[in-house]
This record gives sequence, C-alpha cells and structure tokens, in this order.
Amino acid sequence: MIQVNRVEKSYGGFMALQDVNWTVQEGEWWGIIGPNGSGKSTLLQMLSGVEIATSGNITIKGKDIKSYSRKVLSQMMAVLEQDGLPAMDYPVRDVLEMGRFPFQDWLGRDQGDNVDILVEGIMAKLELLELSDRSVAELSGGQRQRVALGKVMAQEPQILLLDEPTTYLDIHYQLQFMELVADWRASSGITVIAVLHDLNLAAQFCDKLLVLEDGQVAGMGTPQDILTASNIRDVYEVDPVIVTHPDIEVPQVLLTRRKLK
Repeated sequence: MIQVNRVEKSYGGFMALQDVNWTVQEGEWWGIIGPNGSGKSTLLQMLSGVEIATSGNITIKGKDIKSYSRKVLSQMMAVLEQDGLPAMDYPVRDVLEMGRFPFQDWLGRDQGDNVDILVEGIMAKLELLELSDRSVAELSGGQRQRVALGKVMAQEPQILLLDEPTTYLDIHYQLQFMELVADWRASSGITVIAVLHDLNLAAQFCDKLLVLEDGQVAGMGTPQDILTASNIRDVYEVDPVIVTHPDIEVPQVLLTRRKLK
C-alpha cells in the first residue's frame, strides 16, 4: 500500500528525516513512536502529500505520491490530527457530510451512492444521532473527536493517518477512540498509520511499530519486538519496567521514578 524509499527531509541545514525506508502492507495498523522532535509528524505529513521529500520517494499503491492530484489522493487517504475539530459553529451532521467533499463535482453534487444512508450509519455507529443537530462548538472534547472520526469515515478512505489522536482525551475517550478505529478497520480493511505517544495504547492496538529517533529509523517490528526495556531505555532515556498485559498478552510499559540530583 505504501513504500517509503530512502526518504530524507531537510529544512535549511536541519535534517528532519534521514534515509527512511519503510513498507506498509494493505490492512496493517502501524504506530509511529519516538521522542519529541524525532520526525514522526514530519513523516506523516509526507505520507499525506503535504510535505515533499528532499530526496527519495514515497509510492502509494505503486505510484509516486507526487503523481496524484490532491483530489484523487484525498479520495484514497484521510488525515485526523490531534485536535480533531475546532469548536466550529456547524451542526454535527453537516460536519460529517463535509467528509464527502473529495467526491463532489464543481456544483457540489456527490458522485457517490446512498450518501444519506452512509452518514446516518456512521452517526449510529459513533452514537452521534442524538447530537446530529447540535453545534460542534457545544460539544465536549471527546464528542468532537468522535465527530472528527465520523467525518473521515464518511470520506471512505483506504488509508487513515492519525497524528496523536488521543492527546487531549481522558482515558475513557482514549480507549473509546482507539476501539472505534479498530472496529472500523476490522469491518473495512482500512490501512491505519498513527503517530502515538502512549506506548501502552500503541502496543494494544497496532500490529507493528516504527521507531524514529533524531530523524532516523531506530527500529521496526511487532510491539513485542520493539517495546523492550533496553530499547525504551536507549530511545527515551528512562528506566522502564515491562509487564505483560494479562488479557491480551502485549507488553505494557511502567516507568520508574528517578531521584533528582
């Protein structure tokens, strides 16, 4: 689905990414992890076509990403950032319908079939029907993030890019959001790539993890391969304790407090 070949990105004299090679198969869920400033969001922006590689290339479904028009790319790919939606004064239903913009002609006519049924089904799945006429500005952060997810679901993409989507959510809504994405993936086969800071959520939901450090790939593999005490100590400079989740048998990271000198 996605091939990243020797990609580098520089801003002036600063190298944000160096010699990144990476393959994402259709239907996989990858988590991109690493310290602040390691290049995670830069890589996601390049996958979305917002940023262009200084050298190397990215292919989507076998074609160079630069060969796609913005409209065609947005018909295949949706992006959801950490703040989801601003507190805009639009009804929930209207915001979900905005996800259909890539499929509208110049007169605003949707080229898809049964769009009303699609939007209604998404609102039912995300428990938004009772909020359909409410202004997004009146909603809580967790509700707004569900509306943001509904908007990208209405886009019916093949690839979903998530940039720290749970950052501003409490633990209830963090888990709910990730479960909704997992359910969507299970029913549609969508490919998911998520930048995540929460290593425990990443281990519970992602098939594989890509680790970036100082703009370079520091590792890639399953959560069991990547989330080891030595790896986390090297990349994050903390002293972790790794335990196995009792229900799903994936690694979970506990941190040891350090005494300040």
